Amino acid sequence: MSAGSTSAGSTSTGRTVKIAAVQPALRLAEIDWNMKRCEDLVRSAAKEHNPDVVILPEAFTCPNVYDKRLKSMAQPVDGPAYQMLKNLARELGCSVGGGFLAKRGGDTRNTYVLADPDGTTNLHDKDEPSVWEYNYYTRGTDDGVFTHPLGTIGLACGFETSRSRTARRMVAAKTNLVLGGCCWPAYPTWAFPRGWFNRDMEYYRLWAADTTRSLARAVGAATAISWHVGPIGGKTPAMPGIPWNTIMTGETQIVERDGTILARMTYEDGEGHVAADVQVKDAEPLDLVPSGFWIRPQTFTIHAVWHYMKQHGRARYAIDKALGRFDWQELPDHDIPNHNPGTVDLTAAEPTSAQANGKHSGASPASPEAGRTAGTKAEA
Repeated sequence: MSAGSTSAGSTSTGRTVKIAAVQPALRLAEIDWNMKRCEDLVRSAAKEHNPDVVILPEAFTCPNVYDKRLKSMAQPVDGPAYQMLKNLARELGCSVGGGFLAKRGGDTRNTYVLADPDGTTNLHDKDEPSVWEYNYYTRGTDDGVFTHPLGTIGLACGFETSRSRTARRMVAAKTNLVLGGCCWPAYPTWAFPRGWFNRDMEYYRLWAADTTRSLARAVGAATAISWHVGPIGGKTPAMPGIPWNTIMTGETQIVERDGTILARMTYEDGEGHVAADVQVKDAEPLDLVPSGFWIRPQTFTIHAVWHYMKQHGRARYAIDKALGRFDWQELPDHDIPNHNPGTVDLTAAEPTSAQANGKHSGASPASPEAGRTAGTKAEA
């Protein structure tokens, strides 16, 4: 567990923390549009819910699909996306988290950043790419857990939220608050084999719906995961000319450590944000963490697609990097630490509107519908 931000008098036991989670509908390879849309949704969530923390999903600058344009999507780790999160946290008086494709040193990684109002940032690199993501970035090595005024926080991205090793490392570090985001493109709309894919699409969406509460129960910690939503299109690895038109599953959820869902947005709910109060207490894992790769068993097709795309992507990344085909290779080989202490003295600064109003201290919403605010639909 890495050292993170601390604050005098704060405690991670028996504390109520209000979390807002954003579910955006974003566009492929349109970084500026996506960042502006996410910025607007974060502001809306902060205004509506007055939270302690607002989270965006991983890949909020560009959805992770198989498309050659993703070779141009990586930013410097402390570039525009990082600065956006820092600026929003300072302005809104709450922590703000989100993930993006970042150049760190001589490679790229799927980096999730939690920024605090005083300028502190904590970073986590996804433990390994998922399926075709191997084409665009490499594995992370940190455990994603750090101390923070809100608790002992663990960060997780995408399929990392469903892996047993994620739960094991968070249990070992006594994590009592899990935050993160997912970008899950589902099965393609191919005419063949439609019956097979329709069946597995149903299972895939059930898996997405179960992910947040399964991780919460395995770790024994309140958990909030933000997800992409909406239709998306890409290509199919190693199958030139075959499209992979599908959906981002949605399933943004905020749950208590026993898996009770406090707030939820499904695919049918579309774009928007939800919020809920969670209790951050000493971790109490409730479910056995399996010795296998996944917290929940997966279908044969999920395993088959995973392995063929993984091997294809690893080979392509190495070849493309050797041939200088990534735009990010022209950027300096620059990096920053995973923990960056803040430099702003909030006690001496002029309070923002959120700080002046104080944080919400009411009860948690009583049902999954509570705390929901539908956002304006993204333009087609």
